Amino acid sequence: MGGMSTLTAAELTAVYTDLHAHPELAFAEHRTAGLVAERLGAAGYAVHERIGGTGVVGVLANGDGPTVLLRADMDGLPVAERTGLPYASTDTATLPDGHETRTMHACGHDVHVTCLLGAAAHLAAHREEWSGTLQVLFQPAEEVGAGAAAMVEDGLYERVGTPDVVLGQHVMPLPVGTVNLTPGTAMAAADSMRIVLHGKGGHGSSPEGAVDPVLMAAATIQRLQGIVSREVGAREAAVVTVGSVRAGTQANIIPDRAELLVNVRTFDEAVRERVLAAIHRIVDAEAVASGAPRSPEYEQVSTFGPTVNDPGAAARTGAALERTLEARRTTIEAAGGRPAVVALPPLAGSEDVGELATAAGVPLVYWFLGGSDAALFEGFDPSTASMGNLPEAVAPNHSPFFAPVPAPTLELGVDLLVAAAREWLGRQRPA
Repeated sequence: MGGMSTLTAAELTAVYTDLHAHPELAFAEHRTAGLVAERLGAAGYAVHERIGGTGVVGVLANGDGPTVLLRADMDGLPVAERTGLPYASTDTATLPDGHETRTMHACGHDVHVTCLLGAAAHLAAHREEWSGTLQVLFQPAEEVGAGAAAMVEDGLYERVGTPDVVLGQHVMPLPVGTVNLTPGTAMAAADSMRIVLHGKGGHGSSPEGAVDPVLMAAATIQRLQGIVSREVGAREAAVVTVGSVRAGTQANIIPDRAELLVNVRTFDEAVRERVLAAIHRIVDAEAVASGAPRSPEYEQVSTFGPTVNDPGAAARTGAALERTLEARRTTIEAAGGRPAVVALPPLAGSEDVGELATAAGVPLVYWFLGGSDAALFEGFDPSTASMGNLPEAVAPNHSPFFAPVPAPTLELGVDLLVAAAREWLGRQRPA
């Protein structure tokens, strides 16, 4: 980092490509956390490590004034990268269930870490421009919805102090130069569960002597898709996804169990409870209908509350983001984009950043940074974008083809974090 100097565009790109090539899964972000801690220490921050496992917080006290927390998440995903980039990940890791997997930064957390390191360096190098206390928090395990809670439960605010506001950003497949900041509910609640269906194993030639959990799973999956279409009203919203099915070892063996991983997204607590109850009712009924020897087993894998932006804080921060984008108009237009802050309808994706604000009892402002080639959005209105409604050539988050363009995304991400922090920190002190 070169002491307290700001990071150049080339240095930001170097950090980003290094992180992208070496993703680490939830609570295993040891290399990333070590890199973060080293750079924060070199920039003059008091560094607090191993909070909630691998979490890192840098604190920079700079006189009287508010305390502002900037947050980035660090973990990658069990996805085999197919971008073809020269810095594409070829790393592997072992999942908690023992399965070996390729890993990838398929959700842009490498962008988040890079931008926050850049903002931390800039704010440390320009302390004469602000006063107060800056907290830069690098969180583990966002993808499993456990990292924020783990840091809070491990005494986060007892260690570093309580902020007055929590700020953060997430890269999204929007054109470079476009920022999405939605006041109020911005992202859905999410529940992920593991369901084990029990059958009776046997020979593939004699299914009459077995209870086939594969057929049970197939019937269950088909029936689960009726929840949203037949039990959720037209003015309500929910998503039910079966993201993983595991059963059996070879064609002529009927296994004795099948495992489903199910994910639910909702925006309303009453709808959430109704959908979860319907899942249990359907799974239990299909087991009975199949003659299962045992009742299904349920394990909660993760739970995310909805992400809710404080409306007043969002308006204040959004104005600062708009000014920043306008100041970078030339850069953005050179990349084919145009500066814009939009407010998309709530996204069905989920985040645990809200737990940091809730635990502190302070406002949250969380926005989305456009990171895609603007040329791919020609003729497309970004104000209508969602993960399920993108130009054909634009890969969404969690895709093996997800690849934000480093320039000028990284520089804009740094500028936006700096501007948001400066909006909430104390003003320039008299000489």
